[in-house]
Amino acid sequence: MNFEGNGLALTSPGCEMAASVLGVGLAELWAVMRVETRGWGFLGDRRPQILFERHVFHRLTDGNFRAVAPLVSNSKAGGYLGGPREYDRLSLALALDAKAALCSTSWGIGQVMGYHAESLGFDNVEQMVEEMTQSEDRQLRVMARFILGKDLHLALLTKDWTRFARGYNGPQFAKSRYDEKLRFAFEDLTENGLPDLRLRSAQLQLLYRGFHPGPIDGVLGNVTRAALRRFQNAEGLPATGVLDHATEVKMSSP
Repeated sequence: MNFEGNGLALTSPGCEMAASVLGVGLAELWAVMRVETRGWGFLGDRRPQILFERHVFHRLTDGNFRAVAPLVSNSKAGGYLGGPREYDRLSLALALDAKAALCSTSWGIGQVMGYHAESLGFDNVEQMVEEMTQSEDRQLRVMARFILGKDLHLALLTKDWTRFARGYNGPQFAKSRYDEKLRFAFEDLTENGLPDLRLRSAQLQLLYRGFHPGPIDGVLGNVTRAALRRFQNAEGLPATGVLDHATEVKMSSP
């Protein structure tokens, strides 16, 4: 698997469907996404954001690779490299045990672990990973299934961040202050508004094209303005730093 897919951005129908399935508000959903992946599901090369968990791989393979591959098999969590370099770790594990490697990786905008694939309705982990490569809407749908399957939607609805954090992030959630991060993200989203999906989609396109717009957050900050100007210059458009119709048309072309 090369893991590179369409990289399609979140849409309003996709967000609303996930919120409806769970019976929660959009701000609650965005709070989880923001804490898990800073709010976007793809790297600049259109591969899903991932995190490889060496302690899970160690467990799933009975520690058989601890001596030969300590970077990817260890009884303790850690060794994270972040960003695209997580795929380097995944590649090492794939060469040892492909299924265990995919199961030991968290995927997409909600960072759902691969070993949940069958409980989430997939035939196998490969099918789940393929789903994650297609779009953020599909990634969000998997995240919603996971939340519903864990019966965490009520905790999310009532803003019981501690209960949600324990169920979603695990018993060690307090070490990373996961519940506090969720609360802060929700309060910020409530006070300052949800991401502008139109602008956020443009930011992803800028990222894919190498124009580095900064965070994919749907906010027109200075870094995004500068990236828009660079793109507009490259395409022979007026360099306004504003996402106008002509710019969107250019971004939608191959």
